[in-house]
Amino acid sequence: MTGKVLIIDDEENIRRVSRMTLESAGYEVGEASDGRQGLEAFGDGAAWDAVLLDQRMPGMDGLETLRHIKERQPEARVIISTAYASIELAVDAMKLGATDFVRKPMTPEILRNAVAAALSKQPRVVASGMAPASRIFSAAPLIQTITMNGFMILESEDVPKAPDERRFTVKSPGGDEHEVMVRINEEAIGYVERMTRRRLPAESSFWTIQAQRTLNDYLWNEGRVPPTRRLTVKDVDRDELPVAARW
Repeated sequence: MTGKVLIIDDEENIRRVSRMTLESAGYEVGEASDGRQGLEAFGDGAAWDAVLLDQRMPGMDGLETLRHIKERQPEARVIISTAYASIELAVDAMKLGATDFVRKPMTPEILRNAVAAALSKQPRVVASGMAPASRIFSAAPLIQTITMNGFMILESEDVPKAPDERRFTVKSPGGDEHEVMVRINEEAIGYVERMTRRRLPAESSFWTIQAQRTLNDYLWNEGRVPPTRRLTVKDVDRDELPVAARW
């Protein structure tokens, strides 16, 4: 694999280790220690195949830097690296055109996987008049545009599902596909019913989103496909209860 990657990160040790990792994989690498230096190095983007961008930096943060990068080069491939993942961050970054995320601290393999996955995808151009944030994150097709630590989730629509199961195909950075089944635990259904006084049956699309998030969280935290190819929705965040109440 060859290509030119610009690393924008205020932590010198992170830049150094990331540079060594990517250079050993055959990439040419440039560095910048903050957002403003990163924009200077990025220029019009023609010289770079991908940007590894730290989300939390002093001064111009990662999202502001991302916005300027996309203004200059709408098709730029930008990988957001962060130790502070949240739904809000993902939504804000996606609205600005990011589709690739990697968790810090990262292993060399995860970094190589994330860069390879980003380069393998068609660049995403931000469309005008995008949907509200709540719709962006909850829409199933959008999940299929995101990579986390180099992994992408695809829903297997052609596989029959039991009411309490959701089946997904996870595409690994190398292109291999693995089917993962996520089961909806009855205790989670009962908890939502007790807290909202509404029963959302296992076949509800609300649980499809919770299954996606359970798999997202695993890929984000572990950086691998579940060894058993099985996960369980065991609980629901309290922040999700108002959503369940309106479902």
